[in-house]
Amino acid sequence: MKKALPLILLVSLALIALYIQQCNDNPAVIQPVVITKKDTVAKKENNGQQRGLNRNPVHINYSKHARCRMGCRHIDENEVKEILKEGKVNYNKSELQGDECQKKYAVEGTTRDKQKVRIIFAPCSDELTVVTVIDIGKEWPCDCE
Repeated sequence: MKKALPLILLVSLALIALYIQQCNDNPAVIQPVVITKKDTVAKKENNGQQRGLNRNPVHINYSKHARCRMGCRHIDENEVKEILKEGKVNYNKSELQGDECQKKYAVEGTTRDKQKVRIIFAPCSDELTVVTVIDIGKEWPCDCE
């Protein structure tokens, strides 16, 4: 047995070397793809198109309905911007089908005066429109159309 051990070891090493060589020559072997931060930034800058919610838009528009709801619920633009930056997207309440300008993101958070709110944002290019503002914890009297 002691005389056969070096031969068994040599044959094992040869088989391992052969296996490694076949794996390197086989195009079906999947090579890892590394995505760098530079690649991600380049995709975002592709003709102004972005995937997902842009939390730092160039301009924020407010629909007439959103302005009315903000007034009824005592929520100002700074609170809306804070929720945009710090809030969490509620994907169950969001509408993400369609092209970029048809999507609506429901972002939830707590304002500085402790109101739990859901704000509906509609991104389009480098702008964002506030569609409505909802107070999750309290029903406010409001006469918005």
